[in-house]
Amino acid sequence: MLRLVMLCLLLACLPVLPSRASDPCMRLAPPDAQDVRGRIAAAACEEHRLWYRPFIEADGRIGVVPVREAQRERLANGQPAWERVIEYWRGSGLLWQAGAGDCSQGDSASPACRAFVLDTPWSAAFVSWVMQRAGLPAFGGSASHLGYVRRAYREPLRNPYRVSSPQTGQAAVGDMLCSVRGGSRIYGFAELASLLSGNEPGLGMHCDIVVGKSVREGAWYAYLVGGNVLDSVTMRELPLSPGGRFADLPMRTAGDPECTPESRHVCDLNRQDWSVLLQLRPDSELASLRPPQPAPPAGHPAVAPSAGQAGAAAPERQRCCNHCDPEVGLPRCPAGP
Repeated sequence: MLRLVMLCLLLACLPVLPSRASDPCMRLAPPDAQDVRGRIAAAACEEHRLWYRPFIEADGRIGVVPVREAQRERLANGQPAWERVIEYWRGSGLLWQAGAGDCSQGDSASPACRAFVLDTPWSAAFVSWVMQRAGLPAFGGSASHLGYVRRAYREPLRNPYRVSSPQTGQAAVGDMLCSVRGGSRIYGFAELASLLSGNEPGLGMHCDIVVGKSVREGAWYAYLVGGNVLDSVTMRELPLSPGGRFADLPMRTAGDPECTPESRHVCDLNRQDWSVLLQLRPDSELASLRPPQPAPPAGHPAVAPSAGQAGAAAPERQRCCNHCDPEVGLPRCPAGP
């Protein structure tokens, strides 16, 4: 009897461990066994597992990133990380659009091809690859997030996504949460919507794909996967309100200082200029859209014919940008009326 009492007292003194949310990716079936939302999530989750599951917690902290794009270390499937990035470009049909040089000729082992991977942002190619893999109808891949965000804004009836404010829209699996990257200027939903009505080509953006939800310590969280986040395929955790909306999104503000020991409040990898939520339309509406087109092969004929070739297209006018992002690589438009 005394032993029983002692055991009870000992158990009462043990700390209560907080419940931990499980990774929703670990509960998904393969992409081919899902509906369209499930296929999108499963395709993104498969890649996250290949990159050894780097994770950004809700408070913006992250641990070690096991593999980065520039490294020759191999992913979980035995493939070098930088060669997997080439698969995203090739599988999305965007190699020809991105000007990938030797990569488009199938020579992915060349130094020039590897240099392309290291020098070119690939997060939009990752999203485009996931949507191609999932067979999402009417989704037009793009080497720039701005490309498909603008199409969703301008062509709501012909697009699989609808544009919504990230503060008010309900998040669901298959949706995308997008931010404007870098710079001191803050856009938010209203100003970005105004910009999308124009032809601005030089705005740097990033989008993560919602792959699932889970509960931890009585609170709900969304889990999102994005490519080229810390040079890897990374998952982030963001809190949700009881109604399924993003709760208290950590937002960048104008004039934020750099992350330093004196400015710890900005040292948060979830603190972004979250500007738009792309909401996937219901299955009944997706069924009415055109089926997905297969990815163009390397050396796609959509590359403009050379001058003098029969039926050659007129040379494209040199593009420029007003809100330039250095990674986009466009020159600033000249001042004018």
